[in-house]
Amino acid sequence: MDRLFDHALMHQRRLRALARPVPGADFLVRRIAEDMAERLSVVERHFDHPVQVHGGLPHAADAMQATGKTANFRFVDLCALPGIDARAVTLADPDHVPLPPESADLLVSPLALHLTNDTPGVLVQMRRALKPDGLLLAAAPGAGTLGELRESLLAAESELTGGANARVHPFADIRDYGALLQRAGFALPVTDIDDVVVRYSDMFGLLRDLRAMGMTSLLSDRSREPAGRKLFLRAAQIYAERFSDPDGRIRASFPVIHLSGWAPHENQQKPLKPGSAKARLADALKAPEQKLPR
Repeated sequence: MDRLFDHALMHQRRLRALARPVPGADFLVRRIAEDMAERLSVVERHFDHPVQVHGGLPHAADAMQATGKTANFRFVDLCALPGIDARAVTLADPDHVPLPPESADLLVSPLALHLTNDTPGVLVQMRRALKPDGLLLAAAPGAGTLGELRESLLAAESELTGGANARVHPFADIRDYGALLQRAGFALPVTDIDDVVVRYSDMFGLLRDLRAMGMTSLLSDRSREPAGRKLFLRAAQIYAERFSDPDGRIRASFPVIHLSGWAPHENQQKPLKPGSAKARLADALKAPEQKLPR
């Protein structure tokens, strides 16, 4: 299996970010945690065996417990989590979900699936870890995330050196995740997207937040040559020229894909078989029925 992401580097940067937290830099993690908790709050069930899988911070679990819909969470993560008893955390890299089969009734994956080297395999592991009729809720950055930064860095490097290195991660689109849920065997899969746009005074403010969240490039095939100051200064100029609002502040896009799916159970709703409808769509719409030309 090709390893797109360097998880050893991810571990180093995660530890560095946790050791030196920057107040407010986790805004995106908190925003997504609140969104995921709101989605859970409309599910008419209580979950007694919830697990947060590779979230990096416990914000999603905290927000979900606050809804009254869950018992205390257990965690699977790359390293210890702030404020969480080590006995509640199982350490594993992002490609592994070391949970016994059918041991959890709720799995929560906030901002983690996009950093796996084997996303289909991770989803299969999650489905196996769920009890029948157990629920998966996940959120992942989608295609277009940090698109402005990607374009600005590529343009600056191409201009200065005649070539370019990948410095922003690739991100899957919503159709990819929907197909992966089905492939992993989840029932009733649902995906939707929330377009989050954050504004900064300049590109360097964005880079500071990414570094504080441990979310700078983890690509295995990244350039080992340190990027010079000249590159970033030129990229910041291009960013401001192409992606600034009338007040001079720049935009950073974070389209977040939300995913949900259930471990199959015999009592779940099932789609009707083709041809089993008992009413015509034309009658429901009160419209004349027209045959399509052959």
